[in-house]
Amino acid sequence: MTEQALYHTEVENTDGLIGHVKTITSHDLDVVTSGPLSDQAGTNPEQLLAASFSTCLNATIEAEEKRRQLTHQSIVRVAIDMIRDTEGFQFIVHVQVKIPHVSAQEAEEILSIAERRCPVSKLLMGNDNVSISLVDSLN
Repeated sequence: MTEQALYHTEVENTDGLIGHVKTITSHDLDVVTSGPLSDQAGTNPEQLLAASFSTCLNATIEAEEKRRQLTHQSIVRVAIDMIRDTEGFQFIVHVQVKIPHVSAQEAEEILSIAERRCPVSKLLMGNDNVSISLVDSLN
């Protein structure tokens, strides 16, 4: 059974690391790209992944806050380290989530639900290089 897509986009990179990435299904995204170790101006893959993960997870938390009739106050911060491995590079992803306006127990419940519902979280779930922590303050 094939599910009906609620949204579809296609993004294309023709230049490699130094260049740009753009949507080909619309004209609303055209980003100059560069490497994290390059002096060239541009957004790197680590920043794009962090932006995607933080936005998706916080939007999912926001939906759960709304379902509980809470104001949206959560903050999601994603830090990504690029390290060398035996075959090239890999990312280490650290996610900090702050939900300041509820008890610790309710914050844990909200985060647990969001982790299971967030599409980006689902993609990365089970990866040893990804950690998600509920925090009282961001560091």
